[in-house]
Amino acid sequence: MATATKKELVDRIAERTESKHGTVRAVVQHFLDEIVSERAKGNRLESRDLGVFEVRQAAPRTAQNPRTLQPIHVPAKRRVKFKMGRLMGERMNGKGRKR
Repeated sequence: MATATKKELVDRIAERTESKHGTVRAVVQHFLDEIVSERAKGNRLESRDLGVFEVRQAAPRTAQNPRTLQPIHVPAKRRVKFKMGRLMGERMNGKGRKR
């Protein structure tokens, strides 16, 4: 499975939209910053085609240090859960058309 970097995505978007790389890079970064900002506030972020980002609270638990076998308290923390949307699901499963 290959990895796509932010730079590669910016390059592709700039080429498809015939926009300047600097402008596309700034828009993509602002978009990502807004996602992080909304998630930090605990807000649900929804894009019908892409999917939904939700915050879930993980309960505190006791784990074990594998080296010393001593029990360790792991505090409660917030985690991000992503549920893919319709369009992403169709593309992931080989259905739908590519844009």
